[in-house]
Amino acid sequence: MATRTDAPTRREQILKEAARLFAERGFHGVGVDEIGAAVGISGPGLYRHFAGKDAMLAELLVGISGQLLTGAKRRLAEADGGPAGAVLDSLIEGHIDFALDDRPLITLHDRELDRLRDSDRKLVRQLQRQYVELWVEVLREVYPALAEPAARSAVHSVFGLLNSTPHLGRPGSLPGRTATAELLHRMARGAFAAAGGDAAPYG
Repeated sequence: MATRTDAPTRREQILKEAARLFAERGFHGVGVDEIGAAVGISGPGLYRHFAGKDAMLAELLVGISGQLLTGAKRRLAEADGGPAGAVLDSLIEGHIDFALDDRPLITLHDRELDRLRDSDRKLVRQLQRQYVELWVEVLREVYPALAEPAARSAVHSVFGLLNSTPHLGRPGSLPGRTATAELLHRMARGAFAAAGGDAAPYG
């Protein structure tokens, strides 16, 4: 995902703190006043930015699903027909950035997705399916003999591996961001190679 150099907006500050608090205490365990206090405004002041906690949760979960898909499409465009293996590495790197930098959103998705209204939940699933299929297409370019159902299962399995970061301990207990990212990348590539079986990678 792209590295931002500009200061976050007030809405982004609110969403970041809401994600952290929701992940730590659960959606119903956090009040609007607590979110407001975390960003230095009154609880009622949040209503100038969001209709309520439900709107924050929807923007968080729909938003990150859209960002992942947009980021993956951008990486493919930047590759511009380059080696399939390099494209796969780029996709892995992008997802690892998310998994390490947005850990509260992973917890939030696992715990709170069902709290979204039907239309928002369906949109999240739609965006996620598009994201998966993009990976499947690239993976099958790397391993042409890998059948589509097996490729899809492999992608979901690797997502499970990469999205395990909330269970790795507190950020300070990890061996360092670079080392952790490299480890996750090797494990993802190893899992895809195992799924490819005897099929030689292409590119």
